Amino acid sequence: MDPNAIAWTILVLPLAAAVIIFLLLKRWPMASAVLSTLSAFATLGMSIALAHALGHSTTILTQSYPWISLPGVLRLEIGLLVDAKSAGMMLIVTGVGALVHLFSLGYMRGDAGLARFFAGLSLFMVSMTGIVLADNFAMMFIFWELVGVSSYILIGHWFEKDSAADAAKKAFLTNRIGDFGFMIGILLAWVVTKSIVFTEMKTAVDAGGLNQVLLGASVLLIFCGAVGKSAQFPLHVWLPDAMEGPTPVSALIHAATMVAAGVFMLARVAFLVEGVDHANIAATVIAYIGGFTALLAALMATQQNDIKRVLAYSTLSQLGYMVMAQGLYGSTEGLFHLYTHAWFKALLFLGAGAVIFACHHEQDIWKMGGLRKKLPITFATFALGTAALIAVPGTSGFWSKEEILVKAYGTDKLLYAVGIGVAALTAFYMTRLFIVAFLGKARSENAEHAHEVGPAMWVPLAVLAFMAVFSGYGFITGGFPAFHPGHTHEGSHEAGFLTTILSLVALAGGVFAGWKLYSGREREPISLRLLANRFYFDELYSLIIRTVQDLPARLVEYLDLYVVHGLLAYFPSQLARGAGWTFTRLQSGHLQGYGFLFGAGLLALLWYLLS
Repeated sequence: MDPNAIAWTILVLPLAAAVIIFLLLKRWPMASAVLSTLSAFATLGMSIALAHALGHSTTILTQSYPWISLPGVLRLEIGLLVDAKSAGMMLIVTGVGALVHLFSLGYMRGDAGLARFFAGLSLFMVSMTGIVLADNFAMMFIFWELVGVSSYILIGHWFEKDSAADAAKKAFLTNRIGDFGFMIGILLAWVVTKSIVFTEMKTAVDAGGLNQVLLGASVLLIFCGAVGKSAQFPLHVWLPDAMEGPTPVSALIHAATMVAAGVFMLARVAFLVEGVDHANIAATVIAYIGGFTALLAALMATQQNDIKRVLAYSTLSQLGYMVMAQGLYGSTEGLFHLYTHAWFKALLFLGAGAVIFACHHEQDIWKMGGLRKKLPITFATFALGTAALIAVPGTSGFWSKEEILVKAYGTDKLLYAVGIGVAALTAFYMTRLFIVAFLGKARSENAEHAHEVGPAMWVPLAVLAFMAVFSGYGFITGGFPAFHPGHTHEGSHEAGFLTTILSLVALAGGVFAGWKLYSGREREPISLRLLANRFYFDELYSLIIRTVQDLPARLVEYLDLYVVHGLLAYFPSQLARGAGWTFTRLQSGHLQGYGFLFGAGLLALLWYLLS
């Protein structure tokens, strides 16, 4: 089958499912769920066929249709770009997406908005598919915004809760800030390269002679889009609040869709980052924002008690690794970690969902405990996901994290040290979560009466557990060049050996510290309010909003009410009205009154003239 036809089918299938559910099946929730799930698995099958059809070919297969044409000025087309990156990324999106759909059949059973939920999932799938397969910035931006709409719908699925509605608005508005910079960056890149088609832009960059200052500025502005979607500092605040959505949504957002969009976009336009003169600060800014976000999020994760929030900050931290790699000219290494992370983070979130479901929607890890015996399958799969996240040797997370650290070793030693430190913190906070939630004794009635989830929920966990361990191995990644990096730079063996030693030390130190502090504990033994309150970023932003937005708004309201409306509009009108009322009183219709006023006026005039 023609790869182009397969690619277009992949794009159309979830879109058709979303439209049919929204328009025809809202009254039949189970039919909606089945249709959405079938479309997800069919899309996965087509993605496997697409990757097989592409094979190891480096040839880029495109299919475009005219959209807007302004001769000599602008040409926009709707087209698809099929290469190793997009074919591999589609396996992540559709693979994780299909398993999330299957898990949702059990987790969301009986939900009042089931049809709306599955329609939102299908819309999310087509949005991310459009970003991955787009061959130009215009098409990518359209689906980029559609991802924002999809996240708004799904994060706010339980909109009756104020916290869910507020979280959806927060995610939507925070991303608008990044997307505004992204849009300006696209326009500036068009000015510099004379095109918004990725292949044509790459040709222009490779040819050289471009304005380096403008090119660097366009890279930083385009990076703003990734800062929003991939929740990098300072726009990281929306992602933890997105946990208000159903847990399958959290898994999809954190593993394969929204947050992955920013990293994939940077990988897609890596030629722009690499095309800027190395003296330019664009790549350095990207790398250091990624490294800072990784460290900041890891610190915050150490004091969170909500099981989903711990994983949310873990996602922030791992995304920081990926973004740091992009800034260190390690596009392939960043994509490789995106690929492995998708599987074990989806496993951890769905595992957390199974725990929450079994504990009657309890999310506080200090109200769990003793779940190892109550949920044996969930316990085993969650343990494998944790091992992959903390980079236990032999798991997929170990291989991909090592690639990024080796890249950092040869490029920036400070970021290399940050990466090692973040690895130790990751081992610490995940050991804390695992011990408190699964080991020891039950700390609540909900934990005491927990029981294993059904096959619709544990089968996806088992599949994801396999991928969490083995997705980094060559027998799986070998067919996808984008996810099978190889290094040729000098000193790679030395860097690899040193990195392995330091990573093992960080792993052992983090696990030992977590075990020592939390084994057998009934409550939190340490209390760091700064970390528990997430460095007070939300309070700081609230203060900024009150100062920069609310205070001027009140001032404008005061000026409008008392100056514009009161002094300039209401007062003159009332003055004219009062004068009219006064003079109407003089028109009494009594002759003696008019004579009296005439005489009084005459006397006043004589007094004035004679005085």
